Amino acid sequence: MIQTRLRGLGVALITPFKEDESVDYDALRRLVDYLLQNSTDFLCILATTAETPTLSEDEKHQIKDLVIERVDGRIPIVMGVSSNCTRSVIHTLETEDFTGIDAILSVVPYYNKPSQEGIYQHYKAIATSTDMPIVLYNVPGRTGVNMKAETTLRIANDFPNVIAVKEASGDITQMDDIIKNKPNTFQVISGDDGITYPLLTLGAVGVISVIGNAFPREFSRMIRLAMQGDYANALTIHHKFAELFKLLFVDGNPAGVKSMLNAMGMIENKLRLPLVPTRITTYDAIRKVLNDLNIKC
Repeated sequence: MIQTRLRGLGVALITPFKEDESVDYDALRRLVDYLLQNSTDFLCILATTAETPTLSEDEKHQIKDLVIERVDGRIPIVMGVSSNCTRSVIHTLETEDFTGIDAILSVVPYYNKPSQEGIYQHYKAIATSTDMPIVLYNVPGRTGVNMKAETTLRIANDFPNVIAVKEASGDITQMDDIIKNKPNTFQVISGDDGITYPLLTLGAVGVISVIGNAFPREFSRMIRLAMQGDYANALTIHHKFAELFKLLFVDGNPAGVKSMLNAMGMIENKLRLPLVPTRITTYDAIRKVLNDLNIKC
C-alpha cells in the first residue's frame, strides 16, 4: 500500500530558476539526483515550496515529466493538486495524466475560508471523483482556516483513498488527537521541519520537508533514529539544525532554503515575484550557520 511507503523523509521539491527567471531544468535534474542519492524516501512536487502559483501549465507538465523520468520508480512521488474551487480540482483529476504519480497532496481551500462542513464536502467531492490516493494538507497559516481534528478524522474514516494528512497547523494537541484516534490505514505526516521531532515521538510517520532539499541525509537520519525509538540521538540532530529551522522561514518559504542551496553552490538564488530572496542579513546568517556545521559554502 502506498501509505506504508510515504514514511520517513519526504522532500517538498523547490523549483530552481535561472537569472532570467526561466526554470533551470538542469539544476532541477541535479537536485533530484542529489536527493535520490542521499536517503530521500519520497518526493512532493508542485506544491507550496515549488512556487507552483507562479508556474505556467507547460512548466508544471515539464517539471512533472522530468521528475518522473529521473526518479524512474525508485521512490514514490506525491504531486500537489489544489484549488479553492472544488470543481477545478476534480477537473484536473479527471483530465490530467497521473501516470508515475503515486498520490496527490491537496491543501485545505484557501482565501474563501470554508466552514468545517465545507472542508469535509470539498474533500468528499474530491475523494469520490478519483481512485488516486489523497494526502490532505492542513496549513492554516497559508489558507486562513484550520481543519480541526474532528474534520480530519471524519474524512479519514469515510474515504479509504484519503491515506494521510500533512499537518502544519502548529497545534501539537490537535495533531496528537489525530494520531490517537485515526484509522490504522491513515498516517500523520509533519508539515513543519521544526516540530518534526516531537511529532515523531507522538506517532507521526515522517515529514514533507523544506530543509530536506539541502540536507536530506542528515534530516533523514534524525527521522530514522526517532522512528526506531532512539530519541536521544535524534534529538541531538534536531538541536544541531535548530538555528537553520528558524532562518528557513524568517523571510518566507522557499526563500530560506533557496539561500541555503545557493550558498552550497547548487542553484541560483532566484525566486519569482511576488516572492523575493532573503535579506542580506538572513543570507549571511545562513552562511555562518552552514560554516559552523562544516558544510561547504
